[in-house]
Amino acid sequence: MLKFVKGYMESIEDVATYPMISLLIFFVFFVILFWWVFTASKEHIKEMSEMPLETENQQNLEI
Repeated sequence: MLKFVKGYMESIEDVATYPMISLLIFFVFFVILFWWVFTASKEHIKEMSEMPLETENQQNLEI
């Protein structure tokens, strides 16, 4: 099975570019995510972290 896949992949021209493109997309995504985490406002982070607790409290009040 592996020989079949290897033989098939060798027949595709410029097949080595696909892993490089995937790595580039992966790297860019995590660099953007890293940048967003360090530039996000503290108020926004606090508000988002308290959302599950607020939803739970609202559900308990409705019952």
